[in-house]
Amino acid sequence: MKASDLLVRCLEAEGVEYVFGLPGEELEDLLFSLEDSDVEFIPTRHEQGAAFMADVHGRLTGRAGVCLATLGPGASNLVTGVADAQLDKSPLVAITGQGGRERLHKESHQALDIVQMFEPVVKWNSQIAEPETVPESVRKAFKLAEYEKPGATHLEFPEDVAAEAIEAEPLSVRRRVCRPDPDRSSLDRAADLVSDAEAPLVLAGNGAVRTPAAGSLRELVERVGTPVASTYMGKGAVSDRHDASLMTLESGPDGEAAAAIERADCVLAVGYDIAEHDPKSWNPDLDTAIVHVDHEPAEVYEHYNPDVEIVADISATLRGLRERLDGVTAPSWCEDRRERIAAAASREPDPDDPFSVARSLPYLRDAMADEDVLICDVGSHKAAIAQGFRTYEPNTCIVSNGLASMGIAVPGGVAADLAVDADVVVGTGDGGFLMNAAEIETATRLGLGFTIVVFNDDDYGLISEKQREHTGEQFGTELTNPDFRSFAESFGIDGYRPETWGEVESTLREVVPGDEMALVEIPV
Repeated sequence: MKASDLLVRCLEAEGVEYVFGLPGEELEDLLFSLEDSDVEFIPTRHEQGAAFMADVHGRLTGRAGVCLATLGPGASNLVTGVADAQLDKSPLVAITGQGGRERLHKESHQALDIVQMFEPVVKWNSQIAEPETVPESVRKAFKLAEYEKPGATHLEFPEDVAAEAIEAEPLSVRRRVCRPDPDRSSLDRAADLVSDAEAPLVLAGNGAVRTPAAGSLRELVERVGTPVASTYMGKGAVSDRHDASLMTLESGPDGEAAAAIERADCVLAVGYDIAEHDPKSWNPDLDTAIVHVDHEPAEVYEHYNPDVEIVADISATLRGLRERLDGVTAPSWCEDRRERIAAAASREPDPDDPFSVARSLPYLRDAMADEDVLICDVGSHKAAIAQGFRTYEPNTCIVSNGLASMGIAVPGGVAADLAVDADVVVGTGDGGFLMNAAEIETATRLGLGFTIVVFNDDDYGLISEKQREHTGEQFGTELTNPDFRSFAESFGIDGYRPETWGEVESTLREVVPGDEMALVEIPV
């Protein structure tokens, strides 16, 4: 068989269902190998869309999503989505084509040093220089991508290598590498800090919604009653219905959750990445006791210098803490804040209130089941969704907040609808939407059915908001947009533009549980 056939057999052995990407001349052998396999190749409209699809697939399933592009501009177009997966800790394997090795030592058409280009944005990457190395290269790429903390890896596959004959077999896929259990002395010290605190608080980060960590965290919170604030990417680790939930770090009127964590004297940080949210905002005076629970040591940072670091399996650590805190009840110190946060998140707008993202969220939440998935793009709407959208289950509100890439939502909706049985909603601004709106065609070609909600302000609203805060004026942010309803209909999907709050409510209740693609524009 060809080396391209062997690589695809390795993908099958890894359990890959989909490869998202664009075709290219240098991928010819690999594409025809995919045609004869159990792996479905999904042609996308842009390589960035393909990478975002692989990114979201990885976050939702825990198995590496795969994206594919040819050399040169195809590979460079992948970089943003691959970097997003890396900083959002999403397992992803990128595969790029390359010209024949006989021309790589000199300047040649479309040739770039792709391996060097990907080096800063992946956990590991390599060129497959010989057919014999295909099984080891593919196994290593998937093992490292999925190993905690997960991230992105990359393989370059030159066209002459892909065409060579080879007799070999994929490596056997073993169970994932397991992290060790925590040491007893660290558990004892952490439990003492939490039990002695007058205002303890759990900070649930990105790692708290991966693996079984959310279940173990919920059991701990149920036992001890410690209030919980999540990062944007930790939403759903503890249900926002629970009396302990303060939603996210900045939720509530006048930043109630932020005020709570600033007052906390002990923070149990579970799977927390400081790339998501600067701890300087909640530990400005360096006087908060911190217990770091994660798969990797804490980053060295003045405002995040943990008293105890437990680098071990998160679930096992939380179970060990729960046992040691049996009979301990956290002080009642922020119920009033919790009540104000919950009331603000559930308050429906008055009929005369102007349209806004925040006021739309109670209607969107009511239209969605607990297990339905919301993919949130990046822009001025992101903070409103992250802070005000009540989330009840892990991985049901997907926010890009490591790299924070605009344009992720529509491709993410494609990946989510392929990965989960629940309904999927995409929440995006007009800026991020039009960056990858062409992937609506990918969705309709695949027969998918999810809802796109476009919050339209004809502006790069987050940037203009920051400019006005700093200078009192804005520049370079204003946009013009197409008629989004007609734009949706040009793809063969239904478009809606509600004009009253009653129409917003009825439209969302109609389209979100439906089986067809739909776009709802809400001017804000």
